[in-house]
Amino acid sequence: MRVLVTGASRAIGRATSEVLTSRGHQVVATARNVNLLADLDVHQVLTLDVSDGESVAAAIAEAGELDAVVNNAGLTGLGPLEDFPLADFTRVLDVNTLGPLRLAQAVVPGWRERGSGVLVNISSVQGKIGTPLEGAYAASKHALEALSDTLHFELSHFGIRIVIIEPGYIAPGMKHTDDHLGPGIYADLHAQWDASTSSLVGPAGRPGPELVGNAVADALEDPRTPLRVEVGNDAAMVLELRRTLSDAEFEATMRQALGLTW
Repeated sequence: MRVLVTGASRAIGRATSEVLTSRGHQVVATARNVNLLADLDVHQVLTLDVSDGESVAAAIAEAGELDAVVNNAGLTGLGPLEDFPLADFTRVLDVNTLGPLRLAQAVVPGWRERGSGVLVNISSVQGKIGTPLEGAYAASKHALEALSDTLHFELSHFGIRIVIIEPGYIAPGMKHTDDHLGPGIYADLHAQWDASTSSLVGPAGRPGPELVGNAVADALEDPRTPLRVEVGNDAAMVLELRRTLSDAEFEATMRQALGLTW
């Protein structure tokens, strides 16, 4: 398959590009800074800013006919919502939610005509739950999941598959370049939440991004793949609890497991 991957310069995007290449697929790796892709052994590298419609159109035109798109590019958006800058919140939504929609709108008309195509949207456990200090990111992933559900209902009729990948904590994690600390009163919450990660991933730490890369490759290669694919033991555990417990029970369980007193 010929697969375009967004946000391919590091972490999940890079690992996914490498895994797909190793499994015989033609990968078009993209990033805002194409220089970061210089050492990536893939079929093609292209500049792509998913928040810019003209950049999306240019990249899709240069990539040629695609069989799949992996929407991975994303921003974090860390900080308390009390005074989170709305311009930064909007930027997170623009990249994490509207970015995948821009890519979908660019490729779907052609896929609909030929009757095939796979759109893989990299979501998160936070597409199903909200967590402290990560409201902007969680909101963007909740919206991405809803958008993906709608695309599934609208496009499966035309032979186009939608797959939502829901990773837990994956090494090395997302880049935190524009974190918002907020008022000083939230310092204790920052400290508690930073310390909570080890409780979820266990003593072995976060699994590597190739775990997600293999899940993406499996989803592309197997048309029986369900709409949602959970990746990582922590994701499976948390999402199962979210499905089976009431809101109050889930909150109490997670507070106890993570040692949150806030």
